[in-house]
Amino acid sequence: MKSGDADYMAARDAMVAILKGWAREGRTDTYKALSEAVAPEHRVHYHGRMMSLLLSDVCRRDSTGPEPMLSALVVNGSSRKPSDQFFELAITEFHRRDPDWTWEWERDAVFDRYRSPVSP
Repeated sequence: MKSGDADYMAARDAMVAILKGWAREGRTDTYKALSEAVAPEHRVHYHGRMMSLLLSDVCRRDSTGPEPMLSALVVNGSSRKPSDQFFELAITEFHRRDPDWTWEWERDAVFDRYRSPVSP
């Protein structure tokens, strides 16, 4: 799988659907659980760079900027927080620079967006 190829796009779209489902359920889960959820159709190791690239593109696909980032639902198994790449993307591309911003706020905004009766 390479960034931008058909398999990559299919894996990205599968992740979007899975994460929207998690959001409707009001749950977070681990990178490993997401990796397992897209398998066996898409082989994405939960510690690999491909996971980071895909989750960045999941956010870009689902949000034009002000909408909450779907990847806020994916957390490290031990810390129960998203990876450093999530925070970097939040600041650099999605402009989450308010000193009061937290990933928990982002996570809750994702829940609110997808639990709403008019959610996308």
